[in-house]
Amino acid sequence: MSQTQATHTDSIEQDSNSGEKDKKAKTRKPAIGIIFAPIGGLLLWASSQVQEIVIDYSTCAKDAPSEDAGEGFVVMDPKKVTSSFTRANETIQPPMWKKSTSNVTVNRGVELNTTICSITFNIPEDLKPPVLFYYRLTNFYQNHRRYVKSLDSDQLKGTAKSAGAIGSGSCDPLRLDKSGKPYYPCGLIANSLFNDTFHEPILLNLKSGDAPDRSNKTYPMYEKGIAWPSDKALYGPTKYKVGEIAVPPNWQERWPNGYTDENPPPNLAEDEKFQVWMRTAGLPAFSKLALRNDNLTMERGNYQVDIELNFPVTVYGGTKSLVITTTTVMGGKNPFLGIAYVVVGGICVVLGALFTVTHLIKPRKLGDHTYLTWGDQPTTGMSTGRDIRGVSNA
Repeated sequence: MSQTQATHTDSIEQDSNSGEKDKKAKTRKPAIGIIFAPIGGLLLWASSQVQEIVIDYSTCAKDAPSEDAGEGFVVMDPKKVTSSFTRANETIQPPMWKKSTSNVTVNRGVELNTTICSITFNIPEDLKPPVLFYYRLTNFYQNHRRYVKSLDSDQLKGTAKSAGAIGSGSCDPLRLDKSGKPYYPCGLIANSLFNDTFHEPILLNLKSGDAPDRSNKTYPMYEKGIAWPSDKALYGPTKYKVGEIAVPPNWQERWPNGYTDENPPPNLAEDEKFQVWMRTAGLPAFSKLALRNDNLTMERGNYQVDIELNFPVTVYGGTKSLVITTTTVMGGKNPFLGIAYVVVGGICVVLGALFTVTHLIKPRKLGDHTYLTWGDQPTTGMSTGRDIRGVSNA
């Protein structure tokens, strides 16, 4: 019996120690909340310091007035525009748009009749560098399993893989053309390359000194530096001869006669726009960097951006937008992380407060033996009908 009592005593002591640990764990909840909530507040503040404007131009070709018909700029639907500036001015001119058609020269003499979407908008304050220009797509599932796998890494690095190797490779369903030539580059990702072209923003009606007339000024932005350095190592100049490869279906408008010595395939090692696109997004709504300026301030004023429309989105129910934005030490505008920290911190503080109030109103002694249930259970001897060794029945 003494052995049983010793065992019970050890168990009670262990429960008491466990209670002390629970007590310490409860006291940590408010502390976690006190730590997380300020961090979340700082993250939200950093996100609010990012200045940006987002303009949805998905339906420009259909809804914007036509300059060719003698129409001018009209105000865009406010639902298509979102902006975030630290000194927003409600009296500024809202974004406007129009469309026109023009012959655009691409790839050494190839002319395309292209619809141009012209958008004017106001930047109410100077944007400090780096100033980034993104395009944003929605409802485009780059994370689809079949889409993500549809490429050939060796071909992208420059290896001249044979038609047989490509035909049995991972570029399905865009491996070979009807004549049996491998597409370069093969696969769905490359074929669906985002091909709208953004012209550099133009600052309108800029007054020069004391001159009464006003002129325009281009804010330079560049494609160089938009791809990750780690991505650049994945691409190289191709070793194919121009007669050995075929142009992907969606690229044939720019290479109507196929790849030739006069109009060769692109050098993927230097095509950062292509490299950015090939890094597939994990969500159906995503932004990809198109242009940037790391040195010059973007002066406040009215700007115009011209966009060559080539990439359809309404056919699959998606949208496309231009995004001009700045960054902070925490990156771009993304309040999610800050909100998550604030929510977790708030929950911890609330739970800690509830536990404290409960303990004050209806306290419960930690390690109280009266709450234990093991002492109420029948012993082995009672449950089996056998006597406990060393104990005689009365």
